[in-house]
Amino acid sequence: MQSIKGLSRRNLLLGGAALGLAGCSNAVGQDADARLDARVDATRNYLLQNYPNEAALAQGARGVLYMPLMTEAGFGVGGAYGQGALRINNITVDYYSATQASVGFQIGAQQYAHVLIFQTDQALANFRSAPGWVAEADAYYTLPSRGMTTNIDTIRAQYPVVAVIFGQSGLMAGAAIAGTKYNRVIPSTF
Repeated sequence: MQSIKGLSRRNLLLGGAALGLAGCSNAVGQDADARLDARVDATRNYLLQNYPNEAALAQGARGVLYMPLMTEAGFGVGGAYGQGALRINNITVDYYSATQASVGFQIGAQQYAHVLIFQTDQALANFRSAPGWVAEADAYYTLPSRGMTTNIDTIRAQYPVVAVIFGQSGLMAGAAIAGTKYNRVIPSTF
């Protein structure tokens, strides 16, 4: 029984370290908003150049939340953290942080980018007015780097929010954003 408690404490400590690691490599400090906007520009350009179907969705969207760098780490207990910007008509209107916690079989670390494409005015309004919006399973998820293609007309008709995950690198299998919580942040608090 003592060894199980020790194992649980160890997992909690390692999970806390994983959450700390997940916060690394994001825009912080002086001129954080300018550095974050530069990363968002690079993410947008990468999406437009490499994934034409998803780029068409983004170009016709009511708004797009670009999350250029999510850092995820875990060992039994894990977490992910990133910062990004919401753009409407390609103009930054708000900055957001994204956090995710998980428990289960996991070990390793990875980084990835993702975007949330808001297809309707209502979906965008719901996101902006929520005190902490959580990505749910009713959004459409696509991983274009895995060879999947998106049928634009079907997606636009059926899903108000499309999540595109790309640019994965690291030592963890898969990336998922279901359950990720997004909160508006003020650039000086990065």
